[in-house]
Amino acid sequence: MAAQTLHLLSTPARSPSLPTISSAKPAIFPLPSLRCPRHRPLSLRASAATSYLPDLGLVPSHGGPASIDVDAITEAELRENGFRSTRRAKLVCTIGPATCSADQIEALAVGGMNVARVNMCYGTREWHRQVIRKIRRLNEEKGFAVAVMVDTEGSEIHMGDLDGAASVKAEDGEIWTFSVRAFDAPLPERTITVNYDGFAEDVSVGDELLVDGGMVRFEVIEKIGPDVKCRCNDPGLLLPRASLTFRRNGRLVQERNAMLPTISSKDWLDIDSAISEGVDFIAVSFVKSADVINHLKSYIAARCHDNEIAVIAKIESFDSLKNLEEIISASDGTMIARGDMGSQIPLEEVPSAQQKIVKLCRQLNKPVIVASQLLESMIEYPTPTRAEVADVSEAVKQRADALMLSGESAMGQYPDKALTVLRSVSLRIERWWREEKRREGIDLPDISSSFCDKVSENICSSAVTMANNLGVDALFLFTRNGEMASLLSRCRPDCPVFAFTPSASVRRRLNLQWGLIPFRLSFSYDMENNLSRTFSLLKARGLIQPGDLIIALSDTLQTIQVMNVP
Repeated sequence: MAAQTLHLLSTPARSPSLPTISSAKPAIFPLPSLRCPRHRPLSLRASAATSYLPDLGLVPSHGGPASIDVDAITEAELRENGFRSTRRAKLVCTIGPATCSADQIEALAVGGMNVARVNMCYGTREWHRQVIRKIRRLNEEKGFAVAVMVDTEGSEIHMGDLDGAASVKAEDGEIWTFSVRAFDAPLPERTITVNYDGFAEDVSVGDELLVDGGMVRFEVIEKIGPDVKCRCNDPGLLLPRASLTFRRNGRLVQERNAMLPTISSKDWLDIDSAISEGVDFIAVSFVKSADVINHLKSYIAARCHDNEIAVIAKIESFDSLKNLEEIISASDGTMIARGDMGSQIPLEEVPSAQQKIVKLCRQLNKPVIVASQLLESMIEYPTPTRAEVADVSEAVKQRADALMLSGESAMGQYPDKALTVLRSVSLRIERWWREEKRREGIDLPDISSSFCDKVSENICSSAVTMANNLGVDALFLFTRNGEMASLLSRCRPDCPVFAFTPSASVRRRLNLQWGLIPFRLSFSYDMENNLSRTFSLLKARGLIQPGDLIIALSDTLQTIQVMNVP
């Protein structure tokens, strides 16, 4: 099949001698037995009579469905620009009033959206359900693989709705009333309801009130029963259900807010709805400890037997930072919500906190999303500030898995342009990284606990080292559960990773991780047959060319092969 092939296979233990790669015969690298209880013996081959094959996403080794699913936009990019020019960082877009129609969602998918975020802070549960179904329909009808993330509201103090308005401008010097009273619609002028009954008791005259992480700032000037009168000192847009925090003498006031549960009763109803809709990710707001993540995972496992919903921990509070490593370890991924974080720690500490979280997520093999205010000015203006572009480029240089748009895509005037900026800056910085032949100094410690996992981890690390040294065009991975794909992504190879999986849900979840191009493809235990079929299917669609150099791996057989596309 190939001009140069190298196999790493399980054989009886003996002294290794490394042969040279031969074009006539595959080179065998003998290793100690790598058989693991969770893997079938390597000599086993699938047959047409085995009833369990559909559950594993396998096809008989003599053939199978001659089809392969790849995201429509990724396919066009690969044809036009080739392997090396594909974008590695993934893009998350928040769906809101500005982007909730089917056409608007499709426009975001065409623009490069990998994950659609549905923020449960805004809109009704039925509205969210309809948005999720539009995304699923888009995937089915137009050939996309956009994943869906539901973001819970959490129990933090926040404003109420603004009588249906998408936003209200607070001007400098204006006096606003924040009240815990229930008003008959419409609200009195310049009045905002607050969801926390103890709000008026906890604040004091002279406190600084921060809206949405400090996007608008007020000073408390008077308390009258359940009403708190505040003067606007930093004007800006007030958004429905925006978070509220307050500082006294420059320090965050937590008090009763710290006693609120991380997952509220409303959140549990939202989570039930997300599970019933089969979303791919559930993001938990204001996580204080790993216990919350573990509790939610247990709940999902009980309600969703295939347990295919990943839990994302949002790092946005002082408590999150105190228990950072245990929270990241317990989660399936992390979101750095810098807006609320900036209201809980000094602003000058946010950049170092971001860098620390990105690095720790890489080390623990958890995807990380950099979120909040990346292109905030594009909510109102068609062009970002230069500082915002620099902020985006810094997140890309840190090799974060994904970048996220919030208000820019949810209720901004230029959602498509904001996504275009995010995409173009990511591509340019990644190209600069490759042109400068940059190398990271990050230490990736061993994270495997079992022998089987150690084998997979070492295979992936070796494959990436070989790929970088040999200048291969792509890594091909045949994976059932996506675990080895995650390990390859963790190593940040110079080339993209083509991750072939029979599972539609695994394919969508891999769309969050750096450098992975997920395909849906059934495969067998016969690696030669898998490669032959895959090459034929990809060449027929113009995605690869004869002579392309690839490294092929499989988490089912735990092999490495180096070859040219025939």
